[in-house]
Amino acid sequence: MKRSSLLFAALCLTAVAISAPTARAAGTVKIGVLMPLTGNAAAAGQAAKAAIEVATDIVNNAHPELGNLPLAATAGLPNLGGAKIDVVFVDHQGNPSTAQQLATQLITQDKVNALLGAYQSSCTFTATPVAERYGIPFMVGDSAALNITTRGFKYVFRATPIATDYARTYMRFFADMKKQGKKIDSIAIVNENTDYGTSVGDAIEAEAKKDNMPVAIRIPYSASSTDVSAQVLQLKEKNPDVVIFISYTADSILYMKTMKSLDYKPQMILGDDSGFSDPSFIPAINDIAQGVMNRSAWAIGKPGSTTDEINQMYKAKTGRDLDDTSARNMQAFFALADAINRAGSTDPEKIRTALAATDLKPDQLMMGYQGIKYDSTGQNILAATYLIQLQGKQYQLVWPETAATAALQWPMRGAAQ
Repeated sequence: MKRSSLLFAALCLTAVAISAPTARAAGTVKIGVLMPLTGNAAAAGQAAKAAIEVATDIVNNAHPELGNLPLAATAGLPNLGGAKIDVVFVDHQGNPSTAQQLATQLITQDKVNALLGAYQSSCTFTATPVAERYGIPFMVGDSAALNITTRGFKYVFRATPIATDYARTYMRFFADMKKQGKKIDSIAIVNENTDYGTSVGDAIEAEAKKDNMPVAIRIPYSASSTDVSAQVLQLKEKNPDVVIFISYTADSILYMKTMKSLDYKPQMILGDDSGFSDPSFIPAINDIAQGVMNRSAWAIGKPGSTTDEINQMYKAKTGRDLDDTSARNMQAFFALADAINRAGSTDPEKIRTALAATDLKPDQLMMGYQGIKYDSTGQNILAATYLIQLQGKQYQLVWPETAATAALQWPMRGAAQ
């Protein structure tokens, strides 16, 4: 063959190689995470950050020991050529204006493909409109205020239970306790006065009215309060059988200590997660608030279970067990990663469509939800929660009885013995 013919053939082969379709090259998917990494809620924010870092490792590297958990068995996102997830964390310090600014920064400067956050409902409320305006999917991991998903947004999704779910759970629990002969003639609601506390407090009050459960008193207060003696004296005067606290970390600890100093102990204290799930809560009040209850959709489970394996990974990183708030953020991260993989793309509209089509079953989750499936507002209609109780130096799952790992102690003991 002449030299010119050989050259022509080589050029043809090169052209064919260039034009032939190739598998999608593995790249990086960027997720921006907004959390309070400093400030009053720093312990909760740092715990959630650690949980999301563990979740990132589970998605980016093969963990076949984690059963049916989506994306655990493979390394990276298979439908994006094994692309890894890169998480960009920002600290909004619990400031709604800062959260709004950082959401803009993550989208316009960091070029993230999706957002997740932001712990305090007030911060999530201001950050989510930014994502909606830019058409970037936003996954709400743990913020419970009802108004976050009632604004007609298309790009906002929430995997966690919300205020109305918690309120209904509490009323079912009270009804169950009354059937067992426990005295619950009235309750009190004590809530911090931002979007989170107000929304959950409103929902509980509404459900109590439906159930003919008397609310002896409702006490809104500022989470930055340094003295809650007046509020505790109000509770002592009204003497409800159960006090429900909707509080962040510093204020929940302050209430427990003030109640001890003023010698006030109702039959039961029920915390609405948040401050009661913060890693710093139990060490601070363990000796004075035995039997305090809390809500949680997270349970470590039996040794060798998927949840136990995840907890061991988290504990190896942080030195402590995974808590409910951090676990709900981890679950939300998994649900978001699953949708991005099903979208097979980093295109925001394709991710949004995949999120809307989510239908995860209980055996695909690490949380005690009945599944993850969103309604037209972006709210998970299958979200659920358990109730746990401080017994010794850790919480035990005590309700419902069908899932309980320990017997409920009623009334609460208070001081450790």
